[in-house]
Amino acid sequence: MHDFKEILPDMIRKNPFQMIGKEWMLITAGDKNKVNTMTASWGGLGVMYGKNVAFIVVRPQRYTKEFLDQADTFSLSFLEKGYKKELNYLGSVSGRTEDKITKSGLTLDYFEETPFFAEAENVLICKKLYVQQMSGECLIEERFNNTFFPNGDYHYLYIAEITNALKAIMNKTV
Repeated sequence: MHDFKEILPDMIRKNPFQMIGKEWMLITAGDKNKVNTMTASWGGLGVMYGKNVAFIVVRPQRYTKEFLDQADTFSLSFLEKGYKKELNYLGSVSGRTEDKITKSGLTLDYFEETPFFAEAENVLICKKLYVQQMSGECLIEERFNNTFFPNGDYHYLYIAEITNALKAIMNKTV
């Protein structure tokens, strides 16, 4: 677990392609009574509406989507190397059927009311700006429909302002 300092989002020096596509992230939403999370390797960071934003996509059947839809904010937690087993687990088990956060061994923390993971190296606190279900008719490459959406379960796209960025501070023991 770490202590965190708040930084500007553009001070994150890690490559977003590495952070999201290779190391993965946890999308977490809820409140102090009930939280759910999911592992994601699709998404992006950029600028839209004159704001620093994160783009995430979530399939309609994912339990985390219910939490995203109910909350105004969510977090993206980027864990340090060495947490691949926990990330695999959190991406393959549903929070509907078990308390996967407790079973993962990871520690929930909160920035104001938004849950995130204390083991993270970087955390983005995000405020929803836009949500829309994607459509197969809009895919330019028809093969993506068969490859990624054979059941027609098109993702919902969320665009969210990055309101706060947190960077882990290594705790020093004396």
